Amino acid sequence: MATSNELNVRSARPPDAQAISSIYNHYVQNTVITFEESFVTVGEIQTRIENLSSAGLPWLVVEDATKVQGYAYAAPWRPRASYRHSVEVSVYLDKDFVCPGTGSLLYSHLFQALENSDVHIAMAGIALPNEASVALHEKFGMTKVGHLAEIGQKFGRWVDVGYWQRTL
Repeated sequence: MATSNELNVRSARPPDAQAISSIYNHYVQNTVITFEESFVTVGEIQTRIENLSSAGLPWLVVEDATKVQGYAYAAPWRPRASYRHSVEVSVYLDKDFVCPGTGSLLYSHLFQALENSDVHIAMAGIALPNEASVALHEKFGMTKVGHLAEIGQKFGRWVDVGYWQRTL
């Protein structure tokens, strides 16, 4: 088991797309944490990284001595111009990686980057129930501001989504 002292957080680069795709597709194919239902290709992940980078938004990875073990990013909240100072944050960790505090490590770097930008509001949508994700977001000062009942359907079941928000 790694410790947070053995981990490095840095900006994502195009070669990271393979590891990110592998991490994310586990959640796509096996959980309701994301509402995507189809495998996301390495090329699509590369495009997503490039789009956020060109928009000046952070996409970070955490790596140990062997590989990328997780990632976090901020994406535009909504496409209309008046939302330009609001982002949605997300964090994902490799399903097999065990290192308590890794999500917090990623979010501490992500929120620091956002605080040094023109972002005013950070939002997070959490498929419920998900106590660990709720605890992580609340640890970073996010407050629940909404609850949408049965807003998504995946694997034949209806899923609620809660929204958390933080003013930066």
